[in-house]
Amino acid sequence: MMCKPRDVPTIFTRIINGDLPGNFVWRDTRCVAFMSINPMADGHVLVVPIAEVDHWIDAETGLISHLFTVAQTIGQAQQTVFACERIGLIVAGYEVPHTHLHVIPTTEIGELSFERAAARVAAESLSHHAGLIRAELLIRGHDEAAP
Repeated sequence: MMCKPRDVPTIFTRIINGDLPGNFVWRDTRCVAFMSINPMADGHVLVVPIAEVDHWIDAETGLISHLFTVAQTIGQAQQTVFACERIGLIVAGYEVPHTHLHVIPTTEIGELSFERAAARVAAESLSHHAGLIRAELLIRGHDEAAP
């Protein structure tokens, strides 16, 4: 079940539509992935469905499966690029009323905290990390989705 139509699109829809800037690492017909502007760690990516679905439990099963598959693919690339111990995954749903998965390179569980999120990160840093992830996705054969 989709959320009720909104009078105003979410910030994620505005990023997806190009109305606001975003550092994309993935785009297909069902979802996108872009760098978090408030990362918990270098390389923190958000996987977001193109359709506005407020709560992830309301999304159709095929979409949820697709989002997690994309998150896994990006996580595998992140693990290579950032040489981290684990890739954390958070589905919180409170920050923006548009389903999204946080995919976060980590070396310890304490890094998976919204309290640790950076208040501000240089645009160049986000662009650089996005480029590293995209390059690894291309090496892995995902040229159809790595913008």
